[in-house]
Amino acid sequence: MKPLVIAGTELRLLLRDRSSLFFLFLLPMGLILVIGAAAGGSYEPRLGVVDQDRGALSAALIRDLGTIGNVRVERIDDEARLRTAVERGEVQAGVVIPERYDVLLRAGGRVDVGLLARQDQDGRQLGPAVRSAVGRQGERLRAARFAANETGVPFDQGLATTDRIAPALPGVAVRTVTAGEDPFPETLGRFDMEAAGQLLLFVFLTSLTGSVVLIEGRRLGVTRRMLATPTPVRTILFGEALSRMGIAMTQGVFIMVGSALLFGVGWGDLPSAILVLLMFCLVGSGAAMVTGAVLRTEQQAGGIGVLLGLGLAALGGSMVPLEVFSPVMTAIAHVTPHAWGNDALTELIRNGGGLRDVLPELAVLAGYALVLFSAGTYLLRRSLMRDSAQA
Repeated sequence: MKPLVIAGTELRLLLRDRSSLFFLFLLPMGLILVIGAAAGGSYEPRLGVVDQDRGALSAALIRDLGTIGNVRVERIDDEARLRTAVERGEVQAGVVIPERYDVLLRAGGRVDVGLLARQDQDGRQLGPAVRSAVGRQGERLRAARFAANETGVPFDQGLATTDRIAPALPGVAVRTVTAGEDPFPETLGRFDMEAAGQLLLFVFLTSLTGSVVLIEGRRLGVTRRMLATPTPVRTILFGEALSRMGIAMTQGVFIMVGSALLFGVGWGDLPSAILVLLMFCLVGSGAAMVTGAVLRTEQQAGGIGVLLGLGLAALGGSMVPLEVFSPVMTAIAHVTPHAWGNDALTELIRNGGGLRDVLPELAVLAGYALVLFSAGTYLLRRSLMRDSAQA
């Protein structure tokens, strides 16, 4: 009964702190929303167009530019304003259609269409797309001119005939086939893997920074007063372990339920996902007991906890997917429990696996938990006994 009282008391104290509520509940959900939306949201690159000619052919080119994927075409008054918009990132690329564009093309002359593009991914991708649209209009004009030269019909009539028969001509069919397994299937939501990474990051980070409570209790003499009562050391240790687990599981379950309700995150086989969470909470709780026993001040626990929590999360694939790591970095990453946790959640969420598929990862996490809890219990017991002797 006493271990439950100790754990419940610390949990209530934590939930009364508004700053703790922010880091426990609001910040994880906010990061899932922001990063998930940035990674998988429906983003429309913007293409600015300056039409200095305002003829029929330039209007046709602008229509063709508007058919490029999900690009949004925006008309801009002059080239100077377009250049400023590209520099500031208001548009990702810009096209300048020069004066007399219509007249020169009808006369068979050469016209250079200006292209301004940012040196980022969107700008580089829009460049070939713009060239393709300009090339398609060039093909239409060459076909119309050929018809006019061979048959003597007016150029505009040849162009109209070209536009009429072009849709009926056989095109090139492109068929995409995935070889092997698709690492990112269509059923995968844009928030799914981000939620998994944030779950592991915050459970571990909160557990480590929660070791401040252990240090504060020793500094204020709370643990010494408990030892002065008929309370065995093992009871205090068990209560502290339950407290760390309770806080970690509370946050973990909140992230899982909240992300499922707000962002539609599918956690795969739910019992297996909860088991992975439980094992990872044990790992984080054991690490918190180690740091709470070794460190002396709350400032040390806060700083080192944040450093270790963020560093191990980054190395273990909770910020950047492990798929982008090199083979050497992937092997190094699996020194951390986060990599094994991410592997397990990836198998459940992305691949639709079950308990049998994540047993190796669960075994490794259980090993981490056993080592950390054993070390934490030993170190914390020694620390409590030393504080008791000094009192």
